[in-house]
Amino acid sequence: MRLVIARCSVDYTGRLAAHLPEATRLIMVKADGCVAIHADGGAYKPLNWMNAPNRLVEQEGSWEVTNPKGERLLITLHEVLSDSSHPMGIDPGLTKDGVEAHLQELLASSPEAIEDGLVLVRREYPTAIGPVDLVCRDADGTVVAVEVKRRGEIDGVEQLTRYVERLSLDSSLGLVRGVFVAQRVKPQARVLAEARGYRCVEVDYDTLRGMAPDDLRLF
Repeated sequence: MRLVIARCSVDYTGRLAAHLPEATRLIMVKADGCVAIHADGGAYKPLNWMNAPNRLVEQEGSWEVTNPKGERLLITLHEVLSDSSHPMGIDPGLTKDGVEAHLQELLASSPEAIEDGLVLVRREYPTAIGPVDLVCRDADGTVVAVEVKRRGEIDGVEQLTRYVERLSLDSSLGLVRGVFVAQRVKPQARVLAEARGYRCVEVDYDTLRGMAPDDLRLF
């Protein structure tokens, strides 16, 4: 991973136009090519970013990042304060807690609990950015990426987005859609998921274990 701390301004053009005025920020360039620009605050969410695949061209005083969709991120470097690279190796991925891991296992054995006609292709489907919890096909044969969480929060939606984008790069899979599954989906996460075209499904852990008759709730 490459970490650059610099006074910079940023201009994005693509689906819309956005401008970040000059300020000191952290620029991260990950091994897969993802470029993310962070302020000193705001938790994990970058101010702007460009997911892989993309092309980074470094020029004197500026970086230009473009992708096949025609999006462009221009980073103007006014002063570079620090520039370092650190090999991080292969990440083993997130270790789920017992309930979340068991929830994933139960849904893998009964994907129809998520959606009628859903058939499991593979659990922990490998990608270059980590395994997708469940990859299925629906009744129409469309590939469905399923992210399973005990508590459905915004970071889970972001994770699902990265997986859907990654799977969509594989032309053999065709169209890929996403489903976000949790015991409870928080309102903000539901709004974000639905804005990105994902279905949200709330499931009851005890029901899946055969301990209660309650129904799944679809939002």
